[in-house]
Amino acid sequence: KMLTRKIKLWDINAHITCRLCNGYLIDATTVTECLHTFCRSCLVKYLEENNTCPTCRIVIHQSHPLQYIGHDRTMQDIVYKLVPGLQEAEMKKQREFYHKLGMEVPGDIKGETCSTKQHLDSHRNGETKADENLNKETSEEKQEEDNDYHRSDEQVSICLECNSSKLRGLKRKWIRCSAQATVLHLKKFIAKKLNLSSFNELDILCNEEILGKDHTLKFVVVTRWRFKKAPLLLHYRPKMDLL
Repeated sequence: KMLTRKIKLWDINAHITCRLCNGYLIDATTVTECLHTFCRSCLVKYLEENNTCPTCRIVIHQSHPLQYIGHDRTMQDIVYKLVPGLQEAEMKKQREFYHKLGMEVPGDIKGETCSTKQHLDSHRNGETKADENLNKETSEEKQEEDNDYHRSDEQVSICLECNSSKLRGLKRKWIRCSAQATVLHLKKFIAKKLNLSSFNELDILCNEEILGKDHTLKFVVVTRWRFKKAPLLLHYRPKMDLL
């Protein structure tokens, strides 16, 4: 039999909290240079006036530090699993935020909230047939996938414009895709459409600022296109080496 040992949450708090706000990591984001992790909102705000890691002070990049941070989905999943009620509380805050602005709650937040609520309700009711419930949910999800090929998560409308004479424009420059897609996905899409040898030959910009390849489209909309009307306008050009 596998031996198990209980560990107090207090003992690992230092590994799952943000050094900037001292709270549990939310939308965990890691610096690619040193692998230190922070809340995305905390780190982005910090990097508006700094270009070094808040923990080790290593220079992330002299002029474009935001290009060298990336969403750490694995770390965020670990935090949500370790801290009871954290994910449910965060989803509630996000719903209240969108309601306050009079905006529709994104589909991915609705889905996560529903899943979390079902998980908590099962524990409150004292249900012990976890395997049966898991098999049932898996079967239902598979059936739903077989019947519906449309994504139910938040979507983003994008206009992809070319601002270089060295590349041609896309025949269809308006696209609509998941808000969880990244700038890297767009680079691969454009490279395929233009028959480029490598997606690494491209830069994608918003408001004349080069976007990091790990930025999600949701992050781009929130930080660089807030309160502007759709579609999100992005430009692409041949990659330029930064000094």
